[in-house]
Amino acid sequence: MTLPDMALEHAILVSLSERSGSGYELARRFEKSIGLFWSASHQQIYRVLKRMVREGWVAADVVAQDGRPDKKVYTVSAPGRAELRRWLAEPSPAAGPQELAVKLRGASFGDAGAVAAEITRHRDAHAAQLELYRRIEKRDFPGPDRLRGRSLHQYLVLRGGIRVEEGQVEWLEEIRAALHADERDDR
Repeated sequence: MTLPDMALEHAILVSLSERSGSGYELARRFEKSIGLFWSASHQQIYRVLKRMVREGWVAADVVAQDGRPDKKVYTVSAPGRAELRRWLAEPSPAAGPQELAVKLRGASFGDAGAVAAEITRHRDAHAAQLELYRRIEKRDFPGPDRLRGRSLHQYLVLRGGIRVEEGQVEWLEEIRAALHADERDDR
């Protein structure tokens, strides 16, 4: 089963690649770390884990516990590692910040260079959108302090778009600089 876009499966593959765990442990990790940029309920995680076991992406080992029900500890299988590598290397033109964050977190489990190239592509796309918004601002709203009513509202929406794009460009530039420094350190 290959999924063309970001799915909970990929976030789970990244998390389990970092450390095997039970469904409960995985849900706790989502709440504390991955959940900062990708959220999933306990029910969603368990449902997806069952599907991933059926697909062969993860294996579940049953661990006996004293005085408590047995628990399943999930690990990423070879097909799961292959799917993660495929997804990490695949360009995602429509990826949002959540998907990029999951790809970045998982970069060491695949082609880190492909993830870095994806970050650059997204930075360039956001920079182009920012430039377009700034041209519109300059052309359509040369005196923003004089705006009222509908024109003011339109301007404020445009300013929101500018702020979002500025934030994305800044974040992606920070990532690029850190990855470049990390690459230099590895030499």
